Amino acid sequence: MTGEGKTDNQQPHYLGHRQRLRERFLKAGFAGFAEHETVELLLTLAIPRRDVKQPAKALLERFHTVRGIMDAPVEALSEVDGIGTVAPTVLKVIREFANLYQQLAVEERENLADPEVLHYFWRTRLGSSPNELFQVGFLDGACRLFKDGVETIEEGTTDRATVYPRRVVEAALKRKASSVVFAHNHPDGNAQPSEQDKLVTRALVLALETVQINVLDHLIVTADKVFSFRKAGLL
Repeated sequence: MTGEGKTDNQQPHYLGHRQRLRERFLKAGFAGFAEHETVELLLTLAIPRRDVKQPAKALLERFHTVRGIMDAPVEALSEVDGIGTVAPTVLKVIREFANLYQQLAVEERENLADPEVLHYFWRTRLGSSPNELFQVGFLDGACRLFKDGVETIEEGTTDRATVYPRRVVEAALKRKASSVVFAHNHPDGNAQPSEQDKLVTRALVLALETVQINVLDHLIVTADKVFSFRKAGLL
């Protein structure tokens, strides 16, 4: 034997396994993949010269699901045996690239008047954030998102985000928006609106009415839930 997992004139055993994973992916995407195989394939992009089966399983044991892994802080990922310091950054790049792809797809094609599109878009953007973020989406007359049409108005603590109607109105007028969507997250996992959320929403709606800009919805998102002010009759 000349090294772990290989003999003279042989490649390490995991190289063939990696190749088979890539071929399966190219044929059918992740269809038929076990969850640990999906994580393995991701790790091969960041860890080129080691078997990644055990690190993949260790990540799943620690964070339970692929989404749990992708949402985990870089520091926590780095603590898992065999992951190192590069792989956590690569996983974050993959996650943010997917978010960027989704935003560009929405900007180019989707009509955000469709609640399903609207909810998925902002749950993906904000649902896993550890801090409360308040974002505004600026839409044209056909309810399509402007290019770079999402702006973070405030970043608060895990308790609340303070939003100033004047700032929102100025941003909407600058972009010549016909309508807007508000979205913020509740990091504690409770998607129900607080009294502060309701007061802020009323103030924003009144301010935008003065300049004839419609509020399409205000969404509160968590990793798994979306609360719609529109659906609840609060707009």
